[in-house]
Amino acid sequence: QVRLVESGGGSVQFGGSLRLSCAASGFTYGAYCMAWFRQAPGKERESVAEIQTDGSTTYADSVKGRFTISRDNSKNTLYLQMDSLKPEDTAVYYCGRGQWPVALCSGPASIGYWGQGTQVTVSS
Repeated sequence: QVRLVESGGGSVQFGGSLRLSCAASGFTYGAYCMAWFRQAPGKERESVAEIQTDGSTTYADSVKGRFTISRDNSKNTLYLQMDSLKPEDTAVYYCGRGQWPVALCSGPASIGYWGQGTQVTVSS
């Protein structure tokens, strides 16, 4: 079955860096778009970054220039490099897989499977 397992979360200070990973299994990884979302307490889940099957990427305005999404199709793994972290980046971060092969990832409605999430806490 489809499985997405995030890792790499933790606590860092303002300006620090973290690298999240999402290990995927149970499907043909390279055929699906992938994405990172986050959800802070009391807020809705929001898109952070998306990477399509052709490698093209999109980012939320709030993270542009600070976060980098990438994928390694040989390792079935999705990454999110997060630099210059701010307290407002504090949230549970989830990876998601697109609903259908080759379809685009664009917002929560385009996601068919979610990981369990990993907590990121940034202190000032």
